[in-house]
Amino acid sequence: MSETTLDARRMLCPMPVIRTQEKVEQLQVGDTLTVICTDPGAMHDIPAWCRVNGHEVIDIDQQDEEISIRLRVCEE
Repeated sequence: MSETTLDARRMLCPMPVIRTQEKVEQLQVGDTLTVICTDPGAMHDIPAWCRVNGHEVIDIDQQDEEISIRLRVCEE
């Protein structure tokens, strides 16, 4: 299992979700991905995308303008 980070800072909706989807397609089941973004909408959009696609949100953290969303890749 690997841990990967995706830098989606300064990207506006829907790009953080699109980049997350593209990165998840490259990962294996059980891998974790941390998405770092600054678009406040991503705090809701990425977890919603995870629910629809069967992935698990492990943690969401916000420090000032930066949002970090950690997810686990699950079987779709």
